[in-house]
This record gives sequence, C-alpha cells and structure tokens, in this order.
Amino acid sequence: MSEALLFEKKGHVVTLTINRPESRNPLGAADDPENFTNAVARINADRDVRCVILTGAGKAFSAGGNVKAMREGGEGFGGPGTHIRERYRNGIHRIVRAVWNIEVPVIAAVNGPAIGLGNDVACLCDTRIAADSAIFGATFLKIGLIPGDGGAWLLPRIIGMARASELLYTGDTIDAKTAKEWGLVSEVVPAADLMQRAHEVANKISVQAPDVLRMTKQLLRHGMTTSFDAIMELSASMQAIAHHSADHKEALDAFFEKRAPVYKGE
Repeated sequence: MSEALLFEKKGHVVTLTINRPESRNPLGAADDPENFTNAVARINADRDVRCVILTGAGKAFSAGGNVKAMREGGEGFGGPGTHIRERYRNGIHRIVRAVWNIEVPVIAAVNGPAIGLGNDVACLCDTRIAADSAIFGATFLKIGLIPGDGGAWLLPRIIGMARASELLYTGDTIDAKTAKEWGLVSEVVPAADLMQRAHEVANKISVQAPDVLRMTKQLLRHGMTTSFDAIMELSASMQAIAHHSADHKEALDAFFEKRAPVYKGE
C-alpha cells in the first residue's frame, strides 16, 4: 500500500492509518482516491477480515481538505466550477464512498482533530472511539464552503438534526467529552490507551461469525434509508441463509457444549 495510507492486518483486524502526520493528515491528494479504493477492495475480498480500525498518524485524525491547496488552486481546486464538480466526484468522493462501502464493521480511533472532511470520514465509520485530546468540527462554512463530503446526510443521523445544524451553521468545534454527550462517539479514553481500546473492541467484534457479521452491517445500513417492511423482508431472506450456514450449527454446538465457537465463514 501507499505510504500515505498504511495497511496492517493482525488476526482478523485491519488497521488503516492516514499517514501525513507533518500536515495533520489532510485528505484529497491525487493518490488518495486510489489508495482508499484499493485498500477497501482488498478488505472486502478477504473473507478473513472481520473488522477495520481507521486512525491517523501523529497527533491528528485528519484536518480534512488541504486549505492551502484550495487557496492556491492546486490539487484539483482550480478551473471552472464544472471541472471542480467532476474532480470532487472522481476524487474526494471516491474516498468517502470507499470508506462507506467497507463491508465489515469499521471503528474510527479518533486520536486528535477530526475537522471538515476528516470529521465526515470519522462519521462514515460504524462507531467512533475518541482520545481525550480529540476535537470534532464540521467547519465548512468558515471557509466559505458547503458540507460537500456527505456530512449533511451523516451528521443528523448520528447526533440529530438540531445539533448537526448547530455544528454546521456555527462552524464551532467540540471536544471529546461533548462529542460523547452528543452521541458522536461511543467512548472517550486517554490518548495513550486509544489504540489498545480500539483493538479490544475490534477483537470482540471479530469473534462473531463473519458472514452474519457482514449481513448485520448491511441490515443496519439499509435501515437508515428504507422502510420497516423492507427491512423485515430482507431480514427474513438473510436469516434463511444464516440458518443454513455451518457457522450457525457451530454456534449452537458451542452454546450447548459451553465453549467458544470456532467460525470458518461457512
């Protein structure tokens, strides 16, 4: 993988690390869409992967888009508006869609500031654990931009419309404690303990049967946009598949034999 996005697999868990610590891990460089797309394709194709941790190197999760490049018209921010639109579609939005399309649960280990696009990328994950040094902000309006990376859809579903509106309209940032109170993160831990805690949660997730784990994520995602009746129909179909799996039989045997199950993804 690229040095800008580190890929490490340990057991059933993949850790992706945004690796531009000297500039607080901005996103949107020319190679970022390909880096994320390739990493996600690798994850989704590996049936041995059951959880992903996404974090940033150094003291920041991600400062978001490259504001200096915006001012100078570099990294795709120059030229006519129609051209910028296409570069968003084929650039930054490919990063967003790649993270959204990871088939296994994703934990954002937010080690520091997650600002703008960085906040949106954290929100694309299934759950977020924050270091006590983390800061969150949807600060697009402060630089004269709209929330153009999915945040207008993501934030209200995570923290509610009123608080999402407050963050977006004011451009304020919030600390980790407030983020937990608002439901943006599930827990806050000392910075030194962040990755250990993220791996603890990832390992708890990774003991689940891999196929039903992926199907459960699909159900949760579909539940964000579809009707109750549609979810019930999809659940019936997926449950029928699960009942015929070898992992379901193994789970039942382990339950009655009072032992830990050994799943093979079958």
